[in-house]
This record gives sequence, structure tokens and C-alpha cells, in this order.
Amino acid sequence: MNSSGTAILGDSPSLSIGDRDFAALAKLVHDECGIVLADAKKGLVVSRLSRRLRDLNLCNFGQYCRLLQSDSGADERAKLISALTTNVTKFFREDHHFRALEKQILPELVERARRRGRVRIWSAGCSTGEEPYSIAMELFDLCPEAHSLDIRILATDIDPQVLLIASAGRYPDTAVAGVPASRRSRYFTVSGGTFEVSQALREFITFAPLNLVGQWPIRGPFDVILCRNVVIYFDVKTQEILWKRFAGLIPPSGHLFIGHSERLGRPAEKYFSTNGITQYRRNEVPVES
Repeated sequence: MNSSGTAILGDSPSLSIGDRDFAALAKLVHDECGIVLADAKKGLVVSRLSRRLRDLNLCNFGQYCRLLQSDSGADERAKLISALTTNVTKFFREDHHFRALEKQILPELVERARRRGRVRIWSAGCSTGEEPYSIAMELFDLCPEAHSLDIRILATDIDPQVLLIASAGRYPDTAVAGVPASRRSRYFTVSGGTFEVSQALREFITFAPLNLVGQWPIRGPFDVILCRNVVIYFDVKTQEILWKRFAGLIPPSGHLFIGHSERLGRPAEKYFSTNGITQYRRNEVPVES
């Protein structure tokens, strides 16, 4: 970064972003999806968006901002969010959550489903799909007939590009290295070093685009919501709004899982009680309108 507050990409000195354009981008990103871009992220913004400017034959970030703000900028705004969001995930990430699902939560839900009850699970911010597929594997281990019961998993993300990967269910061998061999053989087929999730698991999950700070075309209720390592990128006010919205979709005694670096704020504590490490159970307190 130079003395004028302009971030410059190391291998492309002609491409930089000044304070005014960065502020405009940061506001647009926050308004669009709730993510907060601090000034320290200037270098990251330049490095991640430089290709977009080159592909669009734009000379500077001022031109890019004007495109984003124009009536024809909706498609590019989606690509902007895709470029700036971080998609770090893996199968059975934060193993203690999956042990809680396996031992404490899913057995009860499976029994309900076997008594003709309804079970719904939401992976909010599912990225490339490893999280919902991990949940599905846990479910099918406990309940091989799950596909014939009223159990469904909803998996959403703001980024349509990662949803394409998720719905295809194809992963390199490095991505499935942490999946036990018994599950790899049961739930994947292998071809040329690529592991493809079984059709049974893929049909069990509904993948859909959803902006967590926008309208939610879903009604719930959800017995379990996992929103892990997502809200850490939002400001406190946006986080508080999301916790309350989740509470409105989780029935009493339902469950919420969040990321290891995330915490519920004080306003949300009346809706949830701690039930494990970054694991919460919904209280009886109704959500205020």
C-alpha cells in the first residue's frame, strides 16, 4: 500500500484501488451480502478482483464500481461476491459437531421419522457441499431407509459457482482423504482419481442459492441448522439479526451449530442455551416480531 492509501497488486502496478473506490466497493458488498471489508482488506480485494477487471477490459476500479452500480450490474455483483467470499470447508469439519449429531441428535430425529414424523436440516452457507454430504452420511449410517422417510436436508449458499460443485458431488482424492475408508466405499464411486457422491445422497439434499441477509423463501421449521464460519464475516448488528431469524425457524429443543470462532451475542442468549462447543439448543422463548 502506498502513502496515498492506494493498494497496488505486486505484479500489476497499474492496477490499484484508492480509498474512495474501496469505500464504494465495501458499502456495496455489505449491502449485498452483509460482509464487512475493513481497510486492511484492500490488498485482498485487488488480488481477487484483478482478473475480473482484466476479463471486462476495465482500466481501473472506478470503472468497475460504476459498472456494479449500474442497472446492468446485477450479474457482475454476483461475480463480485463469488470472488470475495472464502470457501474453506472439508468433510466432517469440526468433528465434535458430527459426534454430537451422531450420538445425541440424529437418533432421536430418526426415531421420529420412523413414526411418520417430519425432519428437516439446513446447512446454511454450505460452500462446495462437504458439510451437507457429511450430515447425509451420518443419517444413512443410522437409517439406511432414510430416503423413504420424511427427512430432507436443505443446503444453501450465496455463491452459485460453489453450488454447481456441490450439486455435482465430485471431489478430488485429497478432499475425501479425511473420510473413513468404509464411508468412501459406501457413499462414493471412484473414476480417474475423482470421487463422486452416490446418487442416493445427492438426491437426499436440495441445493439452492440463498443470501442470508436477503429474503428467505423458506418457512421451516428446521430441527437442526448449521451455519458455521459464515457470520464471522458480518458486523455485530447483522449477526444479531441472523441469530434471531434462525431462532424463528427452529422449534423449542431444536439445534443450532455455529463456527469455532463465532459466538452468540447477548440478545440471542434468551433464545438459545449452550448444549456443547458452539452448539446450542432452542429455548421456549418466542421470537419477538
